[in-house]
Formats: sequence, structure tokens, C-alpha cells
Amino acid sequence: MTSTKTHPNPPLKVALFNGLRRRCPRCGEGQLFRRGLKTHERCSECNLLFQRDYGDTLMFMIITDRIPILFGIAALYFGIHPNGWASTVFFFAALSVPLLATLRERQGLALALDYVLRVKLSDPSDELHAASLPSHSA
Repeated sequence: MTSTKTHPNPPLKVALFNGLRRRCPRCGEGQLFRRGLKTHERCSECNLLFQRDYGDTLMFMIITDRIPILFGIAALYFGIHPNGWASTVFFFAALSVPLLATLRERQGLALALDYVLRVKLSDPSDELHAASLPSHSA
């Protein structure tokens, strides 16, 4: 089930693309989601722990939610004013449908961004870097 071979850390672009494809950011093979927005705890191929701490991806999800909403606010501010109920419903649907339709891709991107951050920060308590640390024998 889990592979014993080591997987090198991919470049940033590859890791983010893997996340958008809803695949493991490190190997690009294992699936991120079981069903809906429920993620697997680990990659089935390279055994990568997807979320070291629950909620680590919350910041990235908030950012990817707020950027499209910012465009809607800017459109309202700079002159698009829905006049009737039909145009108001259309405007909010034009903002919310893409957000809902891309929820899994954005969650995959958030997991990939979290993985890249974990790689770059080199926290010795993270299992990503535990194998690269010298062992201290007594």
C-alpha cells in the first residue's frame, strides 16, 4: 500500500499544480480527498502527512475565498449596480457559483501551499525533515 521509496521535494510550480489536480503535492500520484472535502490523512503512494496540525490550511483557504469576493466588491464600487432582484441574483450567482465549483481545487491548492511552506520552514519537529537530521546516539 505505501511505498518505501523516497520522493524528492518537487519544485513549487509542480507542487501547486499537483494540489490543483487534487493529488499529493509531493509525488503527484496519491489522491487528496476521500469524498467531498474529507481529505485522506496520508498519501497512499508516498505516505506524506497532508495536514500536520488540523487547520493549517485555513489561512490559504481564506485567501483563495477572499480574492474573488474582492473582484465583486470592486465591481460594485466601480459602477456595476444591480437594479432589480433578477440582476442582484445574477450578480451573486456569478460570484458564488465559481467559488463553490472550485472548492476542492482550492482546498487542494491550500494543502499544496501548506506543504511548500512546511518544506521551506524546515521545522525539525516535522516528519518531513526528521529523516534528514543527524541522529544523536548516546
